Amino acid sequence: MLSIAAIIAKAAVWTGLSVRQSEVHGMSQRGGAVLAHLRVADTVIASDLVPRGAADIIVSMEPLESLRYTAWLAPDGALVTAGEPFVNIDDYPEIDAIFEIIRRFPKHRIVNAASLAKKAGLPKSVNMVMAGAAALFLPLSEGTLEAAVEDLFVTKGAAVIEANKKAFNLGKGVVE
Repeated sequence: MLSIAAIIAKAAVWTGLSVRQSEVHGMSQRGGAVLAHLRVADTVIASDLVPRGAADIIVSMEPLESLRYTAWLAPDGALVTAGEPFVNIDDYPEIDAIFEIIRRFPKHRIVNAASLAKKAGLPKSVNMVMAGAAALFLPLSEGTLEAAVEDLFVTKGAAVIEANKKAFNLGKGVVE
């Protein structure tokens, strides 16, 4: 999740937009959620946190987790989530019921991110698939976002860069 926010933030800065970001990731070490608020605007941004009901997009790595944050979504906002559940509780709801709720949002994408990451040749690139799926709803050019993907992985070598760019582009092709 933090890589997705970093790519969007970098692309926004390169485009000349203002960016503010807040992250909560300490809980991830115990299997908890990772949360990033990212605000992008062409004016001064007063706060790092997105107000409830004002998010243009929510990007989630897990379908049930995506529903936890829908109170932050603006009425015309987009909900983009990986479709693979992470069943870590005994009473995890039926996945079809979760998808039914997600599909009620006029702008939504449910992404088979893990299979697309494998198709890209790098199973760890799920976050880049999700960044690509979110690109449709972002006020940034796909070229700038792809350049930010490349920049994020520049120290990892050409093969990792290319696999992540492929994952990003596979995510862009998701339609639901």
